[in-house]
Amino acid sequence: MIEASLYQKLEEHKVKCAVCNHRCVISEDKRGICGVRENRGGTLYALNYGKTIACHIDPIEKKPLYHFMPGTQTYSFATVGCNFRCPWCQNWEISQASKPSEPILGTEISPEEHVAAAVKAGCRSISYTYSEPTIFVEYALDTMKLAKEKGLKNIWVTNGYMTVETLDLIREYLDAANTDFKGPDHGIYEKYCGGTAIHVMETLKYLYRAGIHDEITTLIIPGINDTKEELEEIASFIVKDLSVEVPWHITRFFPGWKMTETPVTPMATLELARQIGEKAGLKYVHMGNV
Repeated sequence: MIEASLYQKLEEHKVKCAVCNHRCVISEDKRGICGVRENRGGTLYALNYGKTIACHIDPIEKKPLYHFMPGTQTYSFATVGCNFRCPWCQNWEISQASKPSEPILGTEISPEEHVAAAVKAGCRSISYTYSEPTIFVEYALDTMKLAKEKGLKNIWVTNGYMTVETLDLIREYLDAANTDFKGPDHGIYEKYCGGTAIHVMETLKYLYRAGIHDEITTLIIPGINDTKEELEEIASFIVKDLSVEVPWHITRFFPGWKMTETPVTPMATLELARQIGEKAGLKYVHMGNV
């Protein structure tokens, strides 16, 4: 546990977190939406610092990144917690484990140990993934700085809901990202995840302007974001606000967590999305989970 970065102290021992776009105002002895940032006596603490809940060596294509250091392995780790509550989450056991005020689980592993392990394993990058790196930004950033010194690349696999302040903080050390974009601003985020699409879209534009390699993933869920019009809006946004060079991963949904009754995404829907992306002018459209 360390004092959190990017927060403001308010009256009556309250604090306002500025790590993600929820910008939670947190009363004393309470936590933010993520479940890992707690106000103790008017000071905000990151309870998950140094506590690794998952750690693996993955092919970089699993992130998924197909156009950044292809064929290499990436050292991947996460803490518990997430600032979203997506009912289809495949990693809900760790992303939701800390909410609302559960113990912070994990093995104590220092940033130095993570970097040493990545180097020893012959990995050329470290990925901050599995849950949401924004909510363990202090832990991630300390690791990123050490990784950069060792010549390793840093990758975030993210929902894109971090603030500009967080992006400014990590920009110097971030080499690539895969950002999850669930769809245009039709209430998907508000109803299912907590949040708004506009903040994710602003993050995508920030990463592009900053020259950080970014690939976008859209999990296509039957009845949620699978209409022709919604898919066309996503493709149009990527082309018009970013670039035809930005890869778009269209991923097949499989039932899980709170959506076990929702059917698997039909292949025909993925084919439609691929055709829409290519028609819009995107150079790289990849189907995933097929």
